[in-house]
Amino acid sequence: GGGIRAIEDMRALLLAGADKVSINSAAVKTRELITAGAEKFGSQCVVVAIDAKRKENPNLQLLITNYQSLIPELKWEVYISGGRTPTGLDALEWARRAMELGAGEILLTSIDADGTKNGYDLALTRAVAEVVSVPVIASGGAGKLEHFADALTTGGAEAALAASLFHDKVLSVGEVKSYLAGRGIVVRR
Repeated sequence: GGGIRAIEDMRALLLAGADKVSINSAAVKTRELITAGAEKFGSQCVVVAIDAKRKENPNLQLLITNYQSLIPELKWEVYISGGRTPTGLDALEWARRAMELGAGEILLTSIDADGTKNGYDLALTRAVAEVVSVPVIASGGAGKLEHFADALTTGGAEAALAASLFHDKVLSVGEVKSYLAGRGIVVRR
């Protein structure tokens, strides 16, 4: 991902060895790129990345036990350009539309949770997972092992992304996989 604006960019990355191509800003600005990529390379190769920020009541603290009852009251807006530019698009509607256009996966980053290490935005992740039939990858907020399990169970994600925990060697991928397997969550070995 990053800087992909045309089908030729996708082709170059796939020829260089990538299995999938992630598009965010270009997907919003040039929606036909999603469809063209899916038609040319297969929808399994096209990942639409969505950076979403809570629109209403950003200080609302969600409790895992009652988050589902709050989902209808919550709204998230799609941002582009590395999370700097609001688009006015509703994140749930955009996720559904991206899937309809051919996206084979949604990489969902919560701008509100990203970097906090306080856990993924489970309400956002669950809401998107419920409106699409393609895998959702949760991103933004991982801080401990339990957060991965929460994203994959309560959040309804098929995968969970983390960066600083691994870069800073707080956790290893092996530790996360072992923890999840111990909780009965199927992981690829």
